[in-house]
Amino acid sequence: MNRSKDAAAEGSKETGADFLQLDAAEAPPGGLTDWLTGRLREAVADGRLPAGSRLPASRVLAAELGVSRGVVTDAYGRLAEAGQLAGRGRGGTVVVALAAAAAPVPATPAVSAPALSTAVPPVAVPPACPAPVLFRADPDPEVFDHLRGTPARIDLTPGVPDLAAFPRAAWLRAERAVLDGLAAADLGYGDVRGAPALRQAVAHWLARNRGVRADPDEVLVVAGTAQALALLGRALGRVGITEVAVEDPGSLGARQHLAHWLAATPPVPVDGEGIRVDALRATGAPAVLLTPAHQYPTGVVLGGERRRELLRWAADGGLVVEDDYDAEHRYDRAPVPALRAELPDRVCYAGSISKLLAPALRTGWLLVPAPLRAAVLDAKRFADLGNPVLPQLVLARLMESGELDRHLRLLRRSHRRRRDAMIAAIRTHLPTATVHGAAAGLHLMLTLPQELDCSDTQLATAALARGVKVQPLSWHARLPYPPGLVLGYAAVPPGAITEGVAVLGELVRRAGVSPPRRSGAPAGGRRRTR
Repeated sequence: MNRSKDAAAEGSKETGADFLQLDAAEAPPGGLTDWLTGRLREAVADGRLPAGSRLPASRVLAAELGVSRGVVTDAYGRLAEAGQLAGRGRGGTVVVALAAAAAPVPATPAVSAPALSTAVPPVAVPPACPAPVLFRADPDPEVFDHLRGTPARIDLTPGVPDLAAFPRAAWLRAERAVLDGLAAADLGYGDVRGAPALRQAVAHWLARNRGVRADPDEVLVVAGTAQALALLGRALGRVGITEVAVEDPGSLGARQHLAHWLAATPPVPVDGEGIRVDALRATGAPAVLLTPAHQYPTGVVLGGERRRELLRWAADGGLVVEDDYDAEHRYDRAPVPALRAELPDRVCYAGSISKLLAPALRTGWLLVPAPLRAAVLDAKRFADLGNPVLPQLVLARLMESGELDRHLRLLRRSHRRRRDAMIAAIRTHLPTATVHGAAAGLHLMLTLPQELDCSDTQLATAALARGVKVQPLSWHARLPYPPGLVLGYAAVPPGAITEGVAVLGELVRRAGVSPPRRSGAPAGGRRRTR
């Protein structure tokens, strides 16, 4: 064999990588790490590496580039310090947050905020840096898409029931029964209002569980509460209502849906009795979106006197949009009837199956006063000609057979255990936090001490880098409000809940807030709840 030819072949060996078309030959002399860091940061910023992307193993990328492994690990480490990457053990290194814009690569590592940089290296977020897209103070409409698509070891996102408990066997039985009795004509386009069987089942369900009396002809089947708000936004605009007030704090997602169709969504403060009706009157808004049975995110139930005051406001010409998103999930309090039950002519009522079965079904219902029905129905007709019929018929069978009631009882027991596990973990690991909304629902709201040395968006970013997904409370508040977190517990096993809260407790402690000293009280003693 010609050794000179072998040597020539070895010397011409390619050292570029298919990954991002990286070529170490482009790096300036002595600047390999800075070059690689910059190329990775650019790819994250321009979307070539979206949140959840897995990067090559450092050993593999180093071999492809023909550089030392230390160059790759140093570059990964710099982006981890900025909160953009995180190690997942056997899951590799993944993108956890998108940069708002590409930034120049510093010659030396960036200076991190002391509160978080000393806490859990390497996940610090310097206050001077642009906030990551996922947890900006002013999140854009795509933020929930990004958040859902970002992997996390422990997902404490609020608003999701125990999906592992989905009644697959009951659903399959109902599906078989529906298909066995289905005529060929039933496979055509259905009624735009929804399958008559489901509209009747929903009317029975609401009468049985929410105190709402409705004729099946009043029920409009929609693709979840999100579509209900979209249809209302279009219909209200047609009758001259372009402003709907919202609770503050209140659901960011609901506010975004309304704001897409309406000119304004003025915030109205919420206190321990619910929305402040005096402040609502002061806005001059002709309509308001409410979550009266379990206010999101505080968990407050609209008080009796406040309820009467609100109904007087509505009787005087105001319109209430009632989002009854999780009223069936209650543990330590009596049921609260829907507002729609008391003043049907002034209340638009929206509910869904998302918190009872699964969001994936995209099925809900909307009841509106008679003057709005034609406009809402038109909006539905021109949106999609109606929901898929087969899932409606299966759901109707589950509702009428009692299977859904049995499933709800099962969920309540499971959710209660998980709620109790989260409260116990908070008492142990987050004793400086105050818990709100524990009596019902699928989430808890925590408010944190004002002396926290970082924002709740930075805290959420640091938690995500540790594999724990939460929502910052500031997302849901436009008026001044304490920093905090919104934590879902229903879809997470108790052990994972405890582990996730422990991570949050560690981050909070390192951010400058220590547990208060209590004379004579054992560690992890009784914690304030609201």
